[in-house]
Amino acid sequence: MKAIVVTDQTAGTAGMTLVERPEPQAAINDVIVQVHAAGFVNTELEWPSTWADRAFCDRTPSILGHELAGVITTLGYGTTGLSIGQRVFGLSDWHRDGTLAEYVAMEARNLAPLPGDVDFTVGASLPISGLTAWQGLFQHGRLQAGQSVLAHGAAGAVGSVVTQLAREAGAYVIGTGRAADRQKALDFGANEFVDLGEDALEDVGGVDLVFDVIGGDIQNRSAALIRAGGTLVTVVGPTQARPADGLAVDFVVESDRAQLSEIVQRVRDGRLRTNIGTVSSLENAIATFNSTERRAGKTIIRLRP
Repeated sequence: MKAIVVTDQTAGTAGMTLVERPEPQAAINDVIVQVHAAGFVNTELEWPSTWADRAFCDRTPSILGHELAGVITTLGYGTTGLSIGQRVFGLSDWHRDGTLAEYVAMEARNLAPLPGDVDFTVGASLPISGLTAWQGLFQHGRLQAGQSVLAHGAAGAVGSVVTQLAREAGAYVIGTGRAADRQKALDFGANEFVDLGEDALEDVGGVDLVFDVIGGDIQNRSAALIRAGGTLVTVVGPTQARPADGLAVDFVVESDRAQLSEIVQRVRDGRLRTNIGTVSSLENAIATFNSTERRAGKTIIRLRP
């Protein structure tokens, strides 16, 4: 099968190679999925799990990508709840070979059924963005109706889902981003927008929840805006920023079949729109990743028509 692999941690996207690899075999509780579309996050090249297994041993050449939508071709021993020929989407294990390949082996529990009226490209755009937003808002942020949310990167792949889910939950959403992102963030449902390049973030006033996808100085300044009992949720690693009278939570997104099903149902009934940016083929994927053009939204690699 064709797959995109990396071997050199110092090379960045220039170190990606499209190669022929053996098709994977299904272990206990695994399935083999024929990948129709896969998502990619550029920061994967900075993740330790891209380069080492759980025992901290080098696992290169490793196949990139962790989001997919496709069709099950093989069931491993002991696998239940899914069937051969079923359309699925989901999030693969961080330490295993990923989804930028024609086939992938992954644990069945990390997949959810993909309804027939949802395109594979849409399905592949949902796992990381959707689960990150869901878990950050509801599990870690404990969002309630009537609260206020400061959603950084509101025009991005994660931030746009944060904005939509928070609005659906009855929150008031203040989106942030660059000046060019203003209209897109408002279109996704932000009640107001802060241009981080021009506007004073501190003018936002107190909020109940900050959803941080930026880190650094923006994260530190955002922590000071959180009301008593509020929460700073971040996905950019451990933080020194602490609200004066609230919580700071950094988390790594986890696969969850029930949550994936909730998310895709919202897409089906129009409550949630995906934020897809560039769509490319596997053959053109490396050129797409190496492009210096700013791409808003999720990058999707389509492996089959």
